[in-house]
Amino acid sequence: QVQLVESGGGLVQAGGSLRLSCAASGITFSIYRMGWYRQTPGKQRELVAHITSGGSTNYAESVKGRFTISRDNAKNTVYLQMNSLKPDDTAVYYCNAVSQLGPASYWGQGTQVTVSS
Repeated sequence: QVQLVESGGGLVQAGGSLRLSCAASGITFSIYRMGWYRQTPGKQRELVAHITSGGSTNYAESVKGRFTISRDNAKNTVYLQMNSLKPDDTAVYYCNAVSQLGPASYWGQGTQVTVSS
């Protein structure tokens, strides 16, 4: 059974930092591209960042220079370090795993991030 379990969300003041974690189980983590997405009510889920199995990264323009995605294949975990947070970063953040060898794709349950002004 595949599980992606996010943690690290919460309430923070603007300018502050949070670190999200996503622990994966039930998959061969090292062959998956891992990503973070976010969603606010009434809007589509949007890509925040992703990291390939080889370590290449891609970021949404709105978070470049502030957020950093990383992965630890030994711990089957992907991280999102979020610095200089803004109220516009308030959203539910979801972890995503996409196999780079086939069609498999999985989502976590989401973790709420709230940035107060």
